[in-house]
Amino acid sequence: MPDPANTKRITEWTKAYWEALRPYSAGGAYVNFMMDEGEERIRATYRESYARLASLKKKYDPTNLFRVNQNIKPAA
Repeated sequence: MPDPANTKRITEWTKAYWEALRPYSAGGAYVNFMMDEGEERIRATYRESYARLASLKKKYDPTNLFRVNQNIKPAA
């Protein structure tokens, strides 16, 4: 188990590693493996499906109860 004292160093290394590999990737991601990359990365991962998923979320979860993990916010 990683030492919590190294959290910042490990996080920085991981982000730098990703940035180095990114130009060679297909652009998608495994959502369950994501941490706190932010909404922009989530949108990029779902690509053209994000708007449809947000619309469904607005219909079935308008209060955003199910918001853990990589959240798709309900459409406005």
